Amino acid sequence: MKKIIVKVKPGSKKSEVSESEQGLLVRLVSPAFQGKANKELIKVVARYLNIPVSKIVISSGEKSSDKILLVSG
Repeated sequence: MKKIIVKVKPGSKKSEVSESEQGLLVRLVSPAFQGKANKELIKVVARYLNIPVSKIVISSGEKSSDKILLVSG
């Protein structure tokens, strides 16, 4: 399992991923409401890493903008 530290910015104009010193900065169109941003986060990061969505889980930070993702495989 690989750990990725992510800073999430929901409610952005477009979804995009950029690298920072701490990990990834992910801007999402979805609002931080009823888990919509978390679902989009996993899809966007999976696309960025070119891996299936099923390989990524949110390890910590479900309700925070600072998250740790675990990537299997």
